[in-house]
Amino acid sequence: MPRVCFRRFARDRRANVAVIFALTMVPTIYALGLAMDYTQALRKQTQLDAATDAAAIAAVRPAMLQQTDAVAQAAALSVFQSTANNLSGLSSIPTPTITITDSGLSRTVTVSYQTKSNNNFPAFLGSAAWPISGSSTAKASSAPNMNFYLLMDDSPSMGIGATLTDINNLIVATAPAKQSAGSSQNCGFACHETNISHDGGTKDNLTIARNNSVTLRIDLVVNAVNQLLNSWSNCPQTGVSGGVMQCMSSLNNTTYKAALYTFDTGLNTLATLTTPTSAGTQVSNIALMPVLYQNCVTSSSCNTDYGTNIAGALTSLNNIMPTPGLGSNTTGDTPQEVVFLVTDGVEDKIVSSCPNASFASNSRCQQPLDTTMCTTIKNRGIKIAILYTEYLQLINLGPSQNITDSWYMSWVNPYDGPTSATGKIAQNLQACASPGFFSDVTTGGDISTALTNLFIKVASSTASLTQ
Repeated sequence: MPRVCFRRFARDRRANVAVIFALTMVPTIYALGLAMDYTQALRKQTQLDAATDAAAIAAVRPAMLQQTDAVAQAAALSVFQSTANNLSGLSSIPTPTITITDSGLSRTVTVSYQTKSNNNFPAFLGSAAWPISGSSTAKASSAPNMNFYLLMDDSPSMGIGATLTDINNLIVATAPAKQSAGSSQNCGFACHETNISHDGGTKDNLTIARNNSVTLRIDLVVNAVNQLLNSWSNCPQTGVSGGVMQCMSSLNNTTYKAALYTFDTGLNTLATLTTPTSAGTQVSNIALMPVLYQNCVTSSSCNTDYGTNIAGALTSLNNIMPTPGLGSNTTGDTPQEVVFLVTDGVEDKIVSSCPNASFASNSRCQQPLDTTMCTTIKNRGIKIAILYTEYLQLINLGPSQNITDSWYMSWVNPYDGPTSATGKIAQNLQACASPGFFSDVTTGGDISTALTNLFIKVASSTASLTQ
């Protein structure tokens, strides 16, 4: 009988759901408690991680990079605590570990924390709190103090009309029918000849350009340097007077100085190294190089035309510029040195030999820039920034679109194609410039904006999270 009762009891399924439910409630409640507490801990960790990111970035902002490590550490701590102090459900408010490492102009900041998130079901989990931790690292280089040596091309080729309309207007104004007005006919260049009567004229092409309101490329260069040193309306920081250089100096909390030179047959000094404001007073003295008359640069050089010695100007500037420093505010350190060159990139000079040029006569050499001196300068640690005012392809000019400059076609065109942006002239200038510091602008393009953007690129620095 007992055996029969036992088998009957084993086969009976009534009320088993309740038993099973009771048995599964324990792990279910445990799992729900685990998920809730884990999710809560994860949310707090995400908030604290964001606080460490913000704290690390705060210590490497441009203005903070000029401060001591102690000031930067205090700024990072303040940013972190603004979040951590208002976060509930922690076993304790974490005090972050802030490590700052400086190396020259670079600063690396690591912010880390450890704390615990209180559990809602400590009995189930066997622990009163869930451990959480995190770390962020940010790195940036402060903008260095810099000396800028502005080197502007004022050679005769910079007398070309600023736009195709200016070129065509100048061609019309110097047409053969107006021969008595000047010696150069159908000319889109405002060649500045001081002895125009030698060739039977009464006005040189520069005067003709001025009388006909023709804007020249040299005028755009003047405007660009004026914006750099004297007046810029787009500075994002209010209360800053002056040009782009003064604006960026204020934004980056750096010291900038400027020297202003032009070059043609040689280097012409307008302002030695001084404040940007003082150098700016000499911008109006940037002027097109004059020549005596056709085939006579000066009274002592009447056998040929020439007027652009870029490598010679760089050589003279190299002899002036000191060895650059790091540009930090550390006692004994000196500013970085930067050459800022604006040119159309074609040399036309007197040399003893001219092996790489398409034109060489009477020791005159016309060729793309020889980059040898560029290498010498860069090897000293000096940066070179170049704005290439593209050499115009003088093909199909004039109102009838059938005027071609024969000199250009013979001696410059071989280096200026297939486009001015890709030819040998552009290639050599890009090779001369320090990496990333080359820009070009077409005829009719905005030279002021191009020069401003290039300067900002050289002067700026950024901060980034590395971890």
